[in-house]
Amino acid sequence: MNQSALIRPDWTPATIALMVLGFVVFWPLGLAMLAYILFGERLKSFKKDANSTMDGVFSSFRRGGGRGYRGPQFGTGNVAFDDWREAELARLDEERRKLDEMREQFDEYVRELRRAKDQEEFDRFMRERNSGGPGSVPGFPAH
Repeated sequence: MNQSALIRPDWTPATIALMVLGFVVFWPLGLAMLAYILFGERLKSFKKDANSTMDGVFSSFRRGGGRGYRGPQFGTGNVAFDDWREAELARLDEERRKLDEMREQFDEYVRELRRAKDQEEFDRFMRERNSGGPGSVPGFPAH
């Protein structure tokens, strides 16, 4: 990095003045300048990592027809290993699909249990209300 630049991620008089001015004008600007001073050196590697990750995401959508993101897809050069890896990933996708179906079935089962419990509580309330029991509402005639 060019260390003779006026504004660089370091504690220079210019960056301190811009940070103070940023806090005076609009506090998020000062906070952004402080973050630049503290983390500016890491910004290049962060940008490079973010770009390579997003490139991997979009390339997997182009290659796989949008099946989902599996991380960066790098061929190893070993065709047998690459074929095995693809088969394992397909098997894992199938397992995930089965697990998702089982979770949906369980959620439906729990919803049905809650509905049945609520119905039973409501029926008990109505029986007690109609019989003049502890759930009856004063001032309303029991039917």
